[in-house]
Amino acid sequence: MKELTRAEEEIMQVLWEIEKGFVRDVIDRLPDPKPAYTTVSTIIRILEKKGFVGHKAFGKTHRYFPLVEKKAYTRQLFRGMLSNYFGNSVQQMVSFFSRDKDLSISDLEAMKQIIDDEIRKQEG
Repeated sequence: MKELTRAEEEIMQVLWEIEKGFVRDVIDRLPDPKPAYTTVSTIIRILEKKGFVGHKAFGKTHRYFPLVEKKAYTRQLFRGMLSNYFGNSVQQMVSFFSRDKDLSISDLEAMKQIIDDEIRKQEG
């Protein structure tokens, strides 16, 4: 699966949210200043070529829908980040974020709770 540009990701975020829609539906959900219709249409066609988006034709217009689930893309993106920046070490990644981000005690406690819950779940 290919990595997306920032503009492509922005379009995919909208399509994941609305599940299917026309170019105008995507534009309506984008923040101001809104990009031109042709810009969004071009990006969607690029996403189709990359295999992220499909469409159903209604005459000359197309309704677009995601072919790649948000969770699958997110997983692939974070695996790449883990590999490229943290030597495939989850411990290094967690250490980096917990030390570098100036996390509050409540943030750290929430992370700990998530980890504790996962440990209990895996232990049965």
